[in-house]
Amino acid sequence: MRLLAIDDDAFAIALLRKQLAQLGFDDVESCGDGAAAMALLDAPMAFDVVLCDLNMPGMDGVEFLRHLAQRRFRGALVLVSGENERVVQSVAKLAQAHRLRLLGALRKPVPLERLREMLAKVGQIAGNSILRPVRRTYDAGELRQAIFDGRLLNHYQPQVEFASGEVAGVEALVRWQHPTDGLVYPDQFIADAEAFGLIDALTQAVFAAALADARRWRDEGLALALSVNVSIDSLRSLDFPDRVERAAQSAGHPRDSIVLEITESQAMRDPVALLDIAARLRLKGIGLSIDDFGTGYSSLAQLRDIPFDELKLDRSFVHGAAQDASLRAILEANLGMAKQLGLRTVAEGVEDRDDWECLRALGCDVAQGWFVARPMPGNDVPNWIRAWRLRRDELRRSA
Repeated sequence: MRLLAIDDDAFAIALLRKQLAQLGFDDVESCGDGAAAMALLDAPMAFDVVLCDLNMPGMDGVEFLRHLAQRRFRGALVLVSGENERVVQSVAKLAQAHRLRLLGALRKPVPLERLREMLAKVGQIAGNSILRPVRRTYDAGELRQAIFDGRLLNHYQPQVEFASGEVAGVEALVRWQHPTDGLVYPDQFIADAEAFGLIDALTQAVFAAALADARRWRDEGLALALSVNVSIDSLRSLDFPDRVERAAQSAGHPRDSIVLEITESQAMRDPVALLDIAARLRLKGIGLSIDDFGTGYSSLAQLRDIPFDELKLDRSFVHGAAQDASLRAILEANLGMAKQLGLRTVAEGVEDRDDWECLRALGCDVAQGWFVARPMPGNDVPNWIRAWRLRRDELRRSA
């Protein structure tokens, strides 16, 4: 691997080069500011890893990240700084927002073992670019045909209870099996569906497919709650609660095992309509979840006015909270508030064992994330549940 170290402190550069040599990295270039680094990156040579200080004269680390993103740098990035932890966290979030391959942040003086662990991650991402392709737009005709020809399919991400390890339910996540583009993810077509007035038809298709899968699972002895994402455009239809109720009755699925998820940013687009529909849904025993909680601007007002019975903690507050005191404080506050309001809590983005143990210790109710399972086709759910039960027992023994 070729590495580039950027720091205006000559002693810090010398120490970092020595540490890298101890770890077997001899091909290391260095420079004292972001402008000089950009000149090296513009040259016809590739760097696999950039280790960057933040507070530098001339072009500082924040400006440097902006330029890396503009050049679509595909190597790995490590932040190395002695700045305040909150500042470093903010810059780390910025790097992720720029879609850079951030390995993490190291505080000066750099611990050798932490440096070793971080650089070991380079191999894990070597073949996996997190830079998204340019978003393709789809016209109304092909999207409408996909909906009505049954080309949409659901994948399901399991949700499990922290306390017991029991599978509580699944969240339905729609995909589009496109004839030429392959499996297309929702961020590539949901906005188009809303723009073309097709989101209500799409929601109905997703809900009907989820109910059909749930019926097959029940035939195998698996009674699972269903969580389905709903657009505010669907909730503007005054007959929406009746349609949900009829669909559940037709499929033989209990209404109290249905949770409709609404993002808090969407909820503010038409609060009056949402109050009307939400109240009727809850009267019918259908659950309501406020999704991505903490990412909007009127969270407390929504919790006060709308009869939610579930709060989903956004993954940006969940993953890494075991090592981040700020994230942990936010989680503790939100979980305490939810408990006082009698809301069930679901943590999205439980990606590793540290996340699991942290949220379990804080008293969160339900876990969802890659540590539990990635989204999967409906036919894979029963086998996954059988495998999870064995893993659950191992988690209990090692707790």
